Amino acid sequence: MEAEELTSGASNRIIPLFKNLRRSIFSYQFLKQFFIFIQAFFLWFLLLLPRNRSSSLSSPSFKRKSVFKRRDEEDTLRRRALAEELQLAFDDENVCKWSTSLFYGTRRNALFCRSWVPVSAEIKKSVFKRRDEEDTLRRRALAEELQLAFDDENVCKWSTSLFYGTRRNALFCRSWVPVSAEIKGIMIIIHGLNEHSGRYDYFARQLTSRGFGVYAIDWIGHGGSDGLHGYVPSLDYVVADTGAFLKQIKSENPGIPCFLYGHSTGGAVVLKAASYPHIEEMVEGIILTSPALRVRPAHPIVGAVAPIFSLLAPRFQFKGANKRGIPVSRDPAALVAKYSDPLVYTGPIRVRTGHEILRISSYLMRNIKMVTVPFLVLHGTADTVTDPLASQDLYNEASSEFKDIKLYDGFLHDLLFEPEREEIGRDIINWMEKKLGWVQSGGDGDIFWLSILVKYLKNAEGKVANSSLVDFMAKLRRLTHDNGKRAPLNSSCSGLGLADAV
Repeated sequence: MEAEELTSGASNRIIPLFKNLRRSIFSYQFLKQFFIFIQAFFLWFLLLLPRNRSSSLSSPSFKRKSVFKRRDEEDTLRRRALAEELQLAFDDENVCKWSTSLFYGTRRNALFCRSWVPVSAEIKKSVFKRRDEEDTLRRRALAEELQLAFDDENVCKWSTSLFYGTRRNALFCRSWVPVSAEIKGIMIIIHGLNEHSGRYDYFARQLTSRGFGVYAIDWIGHGGSDGLHGYVPSLDYVVADTGAFLKQIKSENPGIPCFLYGHSTGGAVVLKAASYPHIEEMVEGIILTSPALRVRPAHPIVGAVAPIFSLLAPRFQFKGANKRGIPVSRDPAALVAKYSDPLVYTGPIRVRTGHEILRISSYLMRNIKMVTVPFLVLHGTADTVTDPLASQDLYNEASSEFKDIKLYDGFLHDLLFEPEREEIGRDIINWMEKKLGWVQSGGDGDIFWLSILVKYLKNAEGKVANSSLVDFMAKLRRLTHDNGKRAPLNSSCSGLGLADAV
């Protein structure tokens, strides 16, 4: 019996339900393919799951990844160590404070960072002051311990002291005073760049043996004086301190003639100081050895950028201009003594100091014709630090009526430390005695004047008319000097009516 056809209800449509149901069931082929797909998907999913660790560590791909990672880490650590050790130009807190750190980015990578923060004026000033004080105390202790050649008080009495300059800086001073003879004159020594007063001990011994007292002062930032070693904020400060020191020495030694001596940059300082009338009138004359009237910068660009860097980073050490150990003497022992002296600054020149040298030398060459002070200039023709031709220009163009020059063929910069230092010292002392009107043979000047007085008294039969002896001697001295030059004795005595006295 056949099954009845079922209808769809209200539509009264006949639907072959069982027939369609049979047709709608999946075929065997379809189900087989479906289960194969499910199996493949399941296997693919299993492949994505982490497998046994031991097998993954031994796989070639993992080994390659671990090698790359290790190499990256080693390279990173090496570069990071180099970055940490890198010395930047600003390696102190004087200009700015800098630091390093790590920053972790969006992918958690460690990124190396640097920061530069300007130091406030107050902090910068305190840092400067602390470092300067520490440096000064160290150098002053060395200066006090320096053993000079004068260890016998029977020959010379020497001492050290502190002089407070125009800016209230404590400046280290030395003095050498002859014991066995009356002081006939005083020399004040202004040393050169980077050295100190103690180096002129041998020259001081020469001077004291001829009856001259010697005083020397260390610049600011030099020797045992205040300031950062090798740093000169302004050479005008040194000029002002020189004038103040001269005034004090004159007040302590009234009536004794004074001379100023300057070497190299110290010579430029002395020449500029003597250009001021109140200083010129206090000295009988000045002596200059290898004066820094014309100097060459280490590179042409230095002269151009020095004014800018002098304002921005005055204490910065310009390593390109460092000429440490250059020959300044033909005496090897003198070179060793200089460059092994802890009080001699041998580091790179500081920007402000170098600029100040260029500035003062330029000023002096522009005003060379205005020089009126009596002077003696000495220079070595083989000097490679300062130009000997500039000294010749000074002698030729200066307006001084009493001036002398001596060039030493083949000599280098530090004349008083050359093998012929004894001869050079004698040349200086002879000029000083000549300027004072003393006989160049080394005899006492008072004997010279007394001999004329005795002859006069003999001719006047012991009577001195219309004048006391003191007035007579003063008049005689004035007549026998013509702007520092000794006039002929016959003409001088004729002025006093003493033609028969000589």
